[in-house]
Amino acid sequence: MRFLKRLVVVLLVLLVLLAGILFTLHNMTPVNIDLIFFTLPEASLSLWLLGAFALGGVLGVLLSSVMLLSLKTRLYYLNKKMADTRQELNKLRTTGLKDPV
Repeated sequence: MRFLKRLVVVLLVLLVLLAGILFTLHNMTPVNIDLIFFTLPEASLSLWLLGAFALGGVLGVLLSSVMLLSLKTRLYYLNKKMADTRQELNKLRTTGLKDPV
């Protein structure tokens, strides 16, 4: 089963690599990217598109890492609060048993 999983992963990687090479070969037309305030240097269309894809991937990973860090911090504080509450509850339970009515 592990061999089959590795084989599928390798085949998918090769397929994506082949698609990237074909995409690059078919989009060699040089283009200018004109932003409102300045113009980026002329480069092939495939370079700009792959660069935008890579930048989007990196930004997605960074933003999700920030969100994950925030959630882990919140989880830490909630676990600490729960432990304190449990300790207080256990203290109240034992105090009620020790005091005669």
